[in-house]
Amino acid sequence: MKEVVVVRPHEVEVKEVPIPKISNNHDVLVKMQAAGVCGSDFHIYHGTNPCSTYPRIPGHENAGIVAAIGDMVTNVKVGDHVIVDLIMTCGECYQCKIGRKNVCENVRVRGSGADGGWREYFTAPEDEVYKISDEIPWQDAALVEPFAIGAHCTNRGRVVEDDVVFILGTGTIGSIILQTCKAKGCKTIICCDINDDSLERAKHYGADYIINSKKEDVVKRVQEITDGKGISIGFDSACFPGSLTFLMQPGILRNAGRVVPMGFVTEPEAITQAMINQREIDIIGSRMSCYQFEPTIKHMENHDFILEGVATTFIKFSEIDKVFEYMSHPNPAVKKMVILFDE
Repeated sequence: MKEVVVVRPHEVEVKEVPIPKISNNHDVLVKMQAAGVCGSDFHIYHGTNPCSTYPRIPGHENAGIVAAIGDMVTNVKVGDHVIVDLIMTCGECYQCKIGRKNVCENVRVRGSGADGGWREYFTAPEDEVYKISDEIPWQDAALVEPFAIGAHCTNRGRVVEDDVVFILGTGTIGSIILQTCKAKGCKTIICCDINDDSLERAKHYGADYIINSKKEDVVKRVQEITDGKGISIGFDSACFPGSLTFLMQPGILRNAGRVVPMGFVTEPEAITQAMINQREIDIIGSRMSCYQFEPTIKHMENHDFILEGVATTFIKFSEIDKVFEYMSHPNPAVKKMVILFDE
Protein backbone atom coordinates (compact mmCIF):
# COMPACT_ATOMS: atom_id res chain seq x y z
CA MET A 1 0.00 0.00 0.00
CA LYS A 2 0.98 3.66 -0.27
CA GLU A 3 1.24 6.17 2.56
CA VAL A 4 1.99 9.89 2.56
CA VAL A 5 4.57 11.09 5.08
CA VAL A 6 5.48 14.66 5.96
CA VAL A 7 9.10 13.93 6.87
CA ARG A 8 9.64 17.49 8.08
CA PRO A 9 8.03 20.81 7.17
CA HIS A 10 7.75 21.19 3.37
CA GLU A 11 9.23 17.74 2.72
CA VAL A 12 6.81 14.98 1.68
CA GLU A 13 7.41 11.35 0.68
CA VAL A 14 4.99 8.79 -0.74
CA LYS A 15 6.14 5.40 0.52
CA GLU A 16 5.27 1.83 -0.44
CA VAL A 17 4.80 -0.23 2.73
CA PRO A 18 3.10 -3.49 3.72
CA ILE A 19 -0.61 -3.42 4.53
CA PRO A 20 -0.85 -3.53 8.34
CA LYS A 21 -2.09 -6.72 9.99
CA ILE A 22 -4.46 -6.90 12.92
CA SER A 23 -2.42 -7.57 16.04
CA ASN A 24 -5.12 -6.95 18.68
CA ASN A 25 -8.43 -8.80 19.03
CA HIS A 26 -10.29 -5.47 19.33
CA ASP A 27 -8.70 -3.80 16.28
CA VAL A 28 -10.30 -2.95 12.94
CA LEU A 29 -8.49 -2.72 9.61
CA VAL A 30 -9.88 0.19 7.58
CA LYS A 31 -9.49 0.56 3.81
CA MET A 32 -9.53 4.31 3.27
CA GLN A 33 -12.07 5.83 0.89
CA ALA A 34 -12.03 9.55 1.71
CA ALA A 35 -10.04 11.94 3.88
CA GLY A 36 -10.73 15.60 4.52
CA VAL A 37 -7.93 18.16 4.44
CA CYS A 38 -8.08 20.44 7.47
CA GLY A 39 -6.37 23.71 8.29
CA SER A 40 -4.29 21.80 10.84
CA ASP A 41 -2.93 19.67 7.97
CA PHE A 42 -1.75 22.90 6.35
CA HIS A 43 0.00 23.79 9.61
CA ILE A 44 1.63 20.35 9.80
CA TYR A 45 2.99 20.76 6.27
CA HIS A 46 4.25 24.29 6.98
CA GLY A 47 5.66 23.42 10.42
CA THR A 48 3.30 25.74 12.30
CA ASN A 49 1.19 23.19 14.19
CA PRO A 50 2.34 23.38 17.83
CA CYS A 51 0.79 19.96 18.57
CA SER A 52 2.50 18.01 15.77
CA THR A 53 5.65 15.89 15.64
CA TYR A 54 7.60 14.51 12.66
CA PRO A 55 7.80 12.39 10.61
CA ARG A 56 4.00 12.24 10.40
CA ILE A 57 1.25 10.78 8.22
CA PRO A 58 -1.43 13.53 8.22
CA GLY A 59 -5.18 13.05 8.12
CA HIS A 60 -7.77 13.05 10.90
CA GLU A 61 -11.00 13.30 8.87
CA ASN A 62 -11.11 9.65 7.85
CA ALA A 63 -13.81 7.53 6.22
CA GLY A 64 -13.42 4.00 4.85
CA ILE A 65 -14.58 0.40 4.61
CA VAL A 66 -13.89 -2.28 7.20
CA ALA A 67 -11.46 -4.70 5.53
CA ALA A 68 -10.86 -7.03 8.49
CA ILE A 69 -11.66 -7.25 12.21
CA GLY A 70 -10.11 -8.77 15.29
CA ASP A 71 -11.68 -11.85 16.86
CA MET A 72 -13.45 -9.87 19.62
CA VAL A 73 -14.79 -6.94 17.57
CA THR A 74 -18.58 -6.65 17.87
CA ASN A 75 -19.60 -3.14 16.80
CA VAL A 76 -18.68 -3.40 13.09
CA LYS A 77 -18.25 -6.13 10.48
CA VAL A 78 -16.28 -6.52 7.27
CA GLY A 79 -17.78 -4.35 4.53
CA ASP A 80 -19.27 -1.72 6.86
CA HIS A 81 -18.76 1.94 6.00
CA VAL A 82 -17.10 3.66 8.94
CA ILE A 83 -15.74 6.92 10.32
CA VAL A 84 -12.61 6.79 12.48
CA ASP A 85 -12.26 9.05 15.51
CA LEU A 86 -9.14 11.18 15.69
CA ILE A 87 -8.72 11.03 19.46
CA MET A 88 -6.66 8.33 21.19
CA THR A 89 -6.94 8.50 24.99
CA CYS A 90 -5.88 6.68 28.15
CA GLY A 91 -9.32 6.34 29.77
CA GLU A 92 -7.75 6.61 33.22
CA CYS A 93 -6.89 10.25 33.87
CA TYR A 94 -9.04 12.89 35.58
CA GLN A 95 -10.15 14.36 32.25
CA CYS A 96 -11.24 11.01 30.81
CA LYS A 97 -13.17 10.17 33.96
CA ILE A 98 -15.17 13.42 33.91
CA GLY A 99 -16.15 13.04 30.24
CA ARG A 100 -13.50 15.36 28.78
CA LYS A 101 -11.48 12.77 26.85
CA ASN A 102 -10.61 15.28 24.11
CA VAL A 103 -8.23 16.92 26.58
CA CYS A 104 -6.99 13.67 28.14
CA GLU A 105 -3.64 14.32 29.79
CA ASN A 106 -2.18 11.58 27.57
CA VAL A 107 -4.16 12.41 24.42
CA ARG A 108 -2.75 11.53 21.03
CA VAL A 109 -4.38 12.83 17.87
CA ARG A 110 -4.42 10.96 14.60
CA GLY A 111 -2.69 12.94 11.90
CA SER A 112 -0.84 15.16 14.38
CA GLY A 113 0.74 13.41 17.37
CA ALA A 114 0.11 9.96 15.84
CA ASP A 115 -0.11 8.78 12.23
CA GLY A 116 -3.34 9.58 10.43
CA GLY A 117 -5.34 8.45 7.42
CA TRP A 118 -3.45 9.64 4.36
CA ARG A 119 -2.62 6.03 3.55
CA GLU A 120 -4.56 3.25 1.92
CA TYR A 121 -5.04 1.10 5.05
CA PHE A 122 -4.63 1.51 8.79
CA THR A 123 -5.85 -0.12 12.01
CA ALA A 124 -7.80 1.41 14.89
CA PRO A 125 -9.43 0.05 18.06
CA GLU A 126 -13.11 -0.78 17.59
CA ASP A 127 -14.21 1.86 20.12
CA GLU A 128 -12.72 4.54 17.84
CA VAL A 129 -14.63 3.31 14.77
CA TYR A 130 -18.24 4.35 14.05
CA LYS A 131 -20.57 2.88 11.45
CA ILE A 132 -22.21 5.19 8.92
CA SER A 133 -24.94 4.45 6.38
CA ASP A 134 -23.81 3.15 2.99
CA GLU A 135 -26.10 5.79 1.47
CA ILE A 136 -23.81 8.66 2.53
CA PRO A 137 -21.35 9.45 -0.31
CA TRP A 138 -17.71 9.16 0.68
CA GLN A 139 -17.04 12.83 -0.03
CA ASP A 140 -19.72 13.69 2.56
CA ALA A 141 -18.69 11.01 5.05
CA ALA A 142 -15.28 12.69 5.29
CA LEU A 143 -17.06 15.75 6.74
CA VAL A 144 -18.32 13.98 9.87
CA GLU A 145 -15.29 15.02 11.92
CA PRO A 146 -15.53 18.78 11.20
CA PHE A 147 -19.29 18.69 11.82
CA ALA A 148 -18.54 16.94 15.15
CA ILE A 149 -16.35 19.95 15.99
CA GLY A 150 -19.36 22.18 15.31
CA ALA A 151 -21.46 20.07 17.66
CA HIS A 152 -18.83 20.14 20.39
CA CYS A 153 -18.02 23.85 20.33
CA THR A 154 -21.70 24.86 20.32
CA ASN A 155 -22.28 22.53 23.28
CA ARG A 156 -19.29 24.07 25.06
CA GLY A 157 -20.71 27.51 24.29
CA ARG A 158 -24.12 26.52 25.72
CA VAL A 159 -25.90 27.70 22.57
CA VAL A 160 -29.68 28.08 22.92
CA GLU A 161 -32.44 29.32 20.62
CA ASP A 162 -32.51 32.85 22.05
CA ASP A 163 -28.79 33.45 21.50
CA VAL A 164 -27.63 36.18 19.17
CA VAL A 165 -24.70 34.42 17.51
CA PHE A 166 -21.72 36.06 15.83
CA ILE A 167 -19.34 33.94 13.75
CA LEU A 168 -16.01 35.52 12.82
CA GLY A 169 -14.66 33.70 9.76
CA THR A 170 -16.94 31.79 7.40
CA GLY A 171 -14.56 29.17 6.07
CA THR A 172 -15.27 25.48 6.60
CA ILE A 173 -15.54 25.50 10.40
CA GLY A 174 -17.39 28.81 10.47
CA SER A 175 -19.92 27.47 7.96
CA ILE A 176 -20.35 24.32 10.02
CA ILE A 177 -20.84 26.27 13.27
CA LEU A 178 -23.45 28.33 11.42
CA GLN A 179 -25.37 25.23 10.33
CA THR A 180 -25.09 23.70 13.80
CA CYS A 181 -26.51 26.83 15.43
CA LYS A 182 -29.34 26.84 12.88
CA ALA A 183 -30.07 23.20 13.75
CA LYS A 184 -30.28 24.26 17.41
CA GLY A 185 -32.97 26.78 16.48
CA CYS A 186 -31.00 30.04 16.72
CA LYS A 187 -32.97 32.82 15.05
CA THR A 188 -30.26 35.49 14.80
CA ILE A 189 -26.88 34.53 13.36
CA ILE A 190 -24.43 37.16 12.12
CA CYS A 191 -21.48 36.05 9.96
CA CYS A 192 -18.42 38.21 9.44
CA ASP A 193 -15.61 37.72 6.93
CA ILE A 194 -13.46 39.65 4.45
CA ASN A 195 -14.46 37.48 1.47
CA ASP A 196 -17.75 38.20 -0.29
CA ASP A 197 -17.94 34.70 -1.79
CA SER A 198 -17.63 33.13 1.66
CA LEU A 199 -20.30 35.47 3.00
CA GLU A 200 -22.69 34.60 0.16
CA ARG A 201 -22.13 30.94 0.93
CA ALA A 202 -22.96 31.70 4.57
CA LYS A 203 -26.28 33.20 3.46
CA HIS A 204 -26.98 29.96 1.58
CA TYR A 205 -26.36 28.05 4.83
CA GLY A 206 -28.77 30.23 6.79
CA ALA A 207 -26.93 33.33 8.01
CA ASP A 208 -29.43 36.04 8.92
CA TYR A 209 -26.93 38.87 8.51
CA ILE A 210 -23.51 39.13 6.87
CA ILE A 211 -20.79 41.73 7.46
CA ASN A 212 -17.70 42.27 5.33
CA SER A 213 -15.23 43.68 7.84
CA LYS A 214 -13.09 45.15 5.06
CA LYS A 215 -15.97 47.30 3.85
CA GLU A 216 -18.11 47.88 6.94
CA ASP A 217 -17.74 49.05 10.53
CA VAL A 218 -18.36 45.81 12.41
CA VAL A 219 -19.26 47.40 15.75
CA LYS A 220 -21.71 49.79 14.09
CA ARG A 221 -23.39 46.98 12.12
CA VAL A 222 -23.67 44.72 15.17
CA GLN A 223 -25.21 47.57 17.15
CA GLU A 224 -27.73 48.19 14.36
CA ILE A 225 -28.66 44.52 14.05
CA THR A 226 -29.01 43.96 17.80
CA ASP A 227 -30.73 47.26 18.72
CA GLY A 228 -27.66 48.35 20.62
CA LYS A 229 -27.43 45.26 22.81
CA GLY A 230 -24.62 43.29 21.15
CA ILE A 231 -24.24 39.56 20.67
CA SER A 232 -24.62 36.94 23.39
CA ILE A 233 -22.07 34.48 21.96
CA GLY A 234 -19.23 34.83 19.48
CA PHE A 235 -17.26 32.07 17.75
CA ASP A 236 -13.76 32.92 16.58
CA SER A 237 -13.17 30.68 13.59
CA ALA A 238 -10.97 33.26 11.84
CA CYS A 239 -8.23 32.79 14.44
CA PHE A 240 -5.75 35.52 13.54
CA PRO A 241 -3.55 37.40 16.01
CA GLY A 242 -5.91 39.79 17.79
CA SER A 243 -9.15 38.10 16.74
CA LEU A 244 -10.10 37.14 20.30
CA THR A 245 -9.64 40.72 21.52
CA PHE A 246 -11.62 41.93 18.50
CA LEU A 247 -14.61 39.75 19.43
CA MET A 248 -14.52 40.80 23.10
CA GLN A 249 -14.77 44.53 22.47
CA PRO A 250 -17.78 46.45 23.83
CA GLY A 251 -20.32 47.02 21.11
CA ILE A 252 -19.87 43.52 19.75
CA LEU A 253 -20.11 41.33 22.88
CA ARG A 254 -22.72 42.24 25.47
CA ASN A 255 -22.33 41.90 29.23
CA ALA A 256 -22.46 38.25 30.37
CA GLY A 257 -21.60 37.18 26.82
CA ARG A 258 -19.53 34.15 25.84
CA VAL A 259 -16.64 33.80 23.40
CA VAL A 260 -15.46 30.48 21.98
CA PRO A 261 -12.04 30.70 20.29
CA MET A 262 -11.42 27.84 17.85
CA GLY A 263 -7.74 28.22 16.97
CA PHE A 264 -4.20 27.77 18.26
CA VAL A 265 -2.72 31.22 17.66
CA THR A 266 0.32 31.47 19.90
CA GLU A 267 0.87 35.24 19.79
CA PRO A 268 -0.26 36.91 23.04
CA GLU A 269 -3.23 39.28 22.99
CA ALA A 270 -3.82 42.39 25.10
CA ILE A 271 -6.53 40.92 27.32
CA THR A 272 -6.85 42.09 30.93
CA GLN A 273 -8.76 40.79 33.92
CA ALA A 274 -10.85 43.96 33.85
CA MET A 275 -11.96 43.24 30.28
CA ILE A 276 -13.33 39.90 31.45
CA ASN A 277 -14.65 40.72 34.91
CA GLN A 278 -16.23 44.16 34.42
CA ARG A 279 -18.76 42.57 32.06
CA GLU A 280 -18.48 39.00 33.46
CA ILE A 281 -17.54 37.49 30.11
CA ASP A 282 -16.98 33.76 29.62
CA ILE A 283 -14.05 32.72 27.43
CA ILE A 284 -14.66 29.05 26.66
CA GLY A 285 -11.97 26.82 25.22
CA SER A 286 -12.94 24.18 22.66
CA ARG A 287 -10.69 21.52 21.20
CA MET A 288 -11.69 18.89 18.63
CA SER A 289 -14.84 17.06 19.77
CA CYS A 290 -15.97 14.82 22.58
CA TYR A 291 -18.61 12.06 22.16
CA GLN A 292 -20.05 13.86 19.12
CA PHE A 293 -19.31 11.40 16.31
CA GLU A 294 -22.40 9.24 16.74
CA PRO A 295 -24.90 12.13 17.05
CA THR A 296 -23.25 13.88 14.11
CA ILE A 297 -23.49 10.73 11.97
CA LYS A 298 -27.19 10.51 12.84
CA HIS A 299 -27.73 14.15 11.80
CA MET A 300 -25.93 13.46 8.53
CA GLU A 301 -27.99 10.34 7.87
CA ASN A 302 -31.14 12.39 8.56
CA HIS A 303 -29.98 15.04 6.05
CA ASP A 304 -30.07 17.76 8.69
CA PHE A 305 -27.16 19.66 7.13
CA ILE A 306 -26.53 21.30 3.76
CA LEU A 307 -23.37 19.53 2.62
CA GLU A 308 -23.20 20.89 -0.89
CA GLY A 309 -20.36 23.38 -1.16
CA VAL A 310 -18.76 22.64 2.23
CA ALA A 311 -16.07 20.68 0.39
CA THR A 312 -15.11 22.46 -2.82
CA THR A 313 -12.20 20.48 -4.24
CA PHE A 314 -11.82 16.72 -4.67
CA ILE A 315 -8.43 15.18 -5.32
CA LYS A 316 -7.49 11.57 -6.07
CA PHE A 317 -5.09 9.95 -3.63
CA SER A 318 -2.91 9.04 -6.62
CA GLU A 319 -2.62 12.79 -7.30
CA ILE A 320 -1.84 13.77 -3.68
CA ASP A 321 0.81 16.25 -4.88
CA LYS A 322 -2.05 18.60 -5.80
CA VAL A 323 -3.00 18.87 -2.13
CA PHE A 324 0.47 20.14 -1.24
CA GLU A 325 0.48 22.46 -4.26
CA TYR A 326 -2.65 24.14 -2.90
CA MET A 327 -1.05 24.29 0.54
CA SER A 328 1.96 26.09 -0.95
CA HIS A 329 -0.07 28.26 -3.32
CA PRO A 330 -3.50 28.89 -1.73
CA ASN A 331 -6.43 29.50 -4.06
CA PRO A 332 -9.43 31.39 -2.62
CA ALA A 333 -11.77 29.09 -4.57
CA VAL A 334 -10.33 26.05 -2.77
CA LYS A 335 -12.08 26.33 0.59
CA LYS A 336 -12.05 22.65 1.57
CA MET A 337 -10.25 19.71 -0.04
CA VAL A 338 -11.26 16.07 0.23
CA ILE A 339 -8.95 13.26 -0.87
CA LEU A 340 -10.77 10.39 -2.62
CA PHE A 341 -8.97 7.09 -2.65
CA ASP A 342 -8.72 5.00 -5.82
CA GLU A 343 -11.06 2.03 -6.03
